[in-house]
Amino acid sequence: MAALNQTSLQPASFLLLGMAGLEDLHTWLSIPFCMMYIAALLGNFILLFVIVTERSLHEPMYLFLAMLAMADLVLSSSTVPKALSVFWSLSKEISFHACLTQMFFTHLSFIAESTILLAMAFDRYVAICNPLRYATVFTHSVIARIGLAAIARSFCVMFPTIFLLRRLPYCRHNIMPHTYCEHMGIARLACADISVNIWYGFATTLLSPGVDIVLIGVSYVLILRAVFRLSSKDAQLKAVGTCSSHACVILIFYTPAFFSFFTHRFGRNVPHHVHVLLANLYVLLPPMLNPIVYTMKNKHIREKSLSHMCTRLWRMETPAAAQSSPGAVFDLRLLVRDALVGIKDKAC
Repeated sequence: MAALNQTSLQPASFLLLGMAGLEDLHTWLSIPFCMMYIAALLGNFILLFVIVTERSLHEPMYLFLAMLAMADLVLSSSTVPKALSVFWSLSKEISFHACLTQMFFTHLSFIAESTILLAMAFDRYVAICNPLRYATVFTHSVIARIGLAAIARSFCVMFPTIFLLRRLPYCRHNIMPHTYCEHMGIARLACADISVNIWYGFATTLLSPGVDIVLIGVSYVLILRAVFRLSSKDAQLKAVGTCSSHACVILIFYTPAFFSFFTHRFGRNVPHHVHVLLANLYVLLPPMLNPIVYTMKNKHIREKSLSHMCTRLWRMETPAAAQSSPGAVFDLRLLVRDALVGIKDKAC
C-alpha cells in the first residue's frame, strides 16, 4: 500500500507528446528548431570566447553581454535537446525528477536573463545620463555582485516551485502535451487543487520579469529625455546607437515570453499547439538572435570577431603554405587583410 501511495504521489516518468495534433509535422518542425539551436550555440560561444580572450572588451557592457550569452546557453540547452528528441521520436519519456530539473533550470535562466537585461538598461542609463560617474558606479566588483544577485534572485524565486510540485498527488495520466517540462504544465497533471501553484506562478511572473520590464521602460524614458536635451545631432545619434542593440534584444526576449504567458493563462480559445510553439520560441529565438544583434550593432564586437576568425584561419593555413612558398604566404596575408578591410567597411 505504501508503494502504491508513493507511486500515485510521484509518477516514475512523464510522456512528452510534442505538439499534439501536429505529429505528422514533427520531422519538418525539427529542421528549423535544430538550425536555430546550432546557430544559438555557435553565436553565444563565439561571443563568449571573444569577450573572454580580448582584454579590450573587459568593460561593463561587454561583461553583461557575456552573462547574457551564458544565460542564453542555459535557457536553450535546457529545453531544445529534449524537444528535438521528441520530434525525432528518439525518447519521449522523461523521469519525474529530470522533469523538475528541466523546469527549474529553464525558468531559472529566464529570470536571470531578465535581471541581466535590467542591469544592462541601468548601465546604459548611467553611461548616457551620468557619464562622469560611470567608471565609479560600474566597477568589476559591482558587476560580479550583479551577476551573483541575478543567480540568487532566480534561485529564490524558482526553488519553492519544486516543493509546490512535489507535494501534489499525480494520480491521473502522465501524458504531457508539450516538448519540455514547465511549472504549470506539470501542475495541471495533478489530481488536487493547484490554486497555490497558479497564484505563485502568476505572482512571480509579475514581480520578477514584470517589474523588470517596467523598470527597463522607465530607464529608457529617462534616457530618451536626456538624449533629446543634447544640442548636437551627432551626439543624439551616437547615444541612440549605443542603446539600439539593447532595445532590440529586449523586444526579442520579452515579446514572445509575455505573449506565451498571457495566451497560456487567458487565451483559452487559442489552439494548444500554438501555446507550445510560443513556449518554444521564447526559449529559442532570443538565444539565436541576441549574438547576431549585438555583433551587427556593435562595431567593436564585430571587428574583434572578424579578427579572431582571421587569426584562426591564418594559423591553420600558414604552416603548409610557408613550407611550399614563403612568397605565397605573404600574398595570402595581404589578400586576407584586404578582404577583411572590405568586409568591415561594408558592415560599418
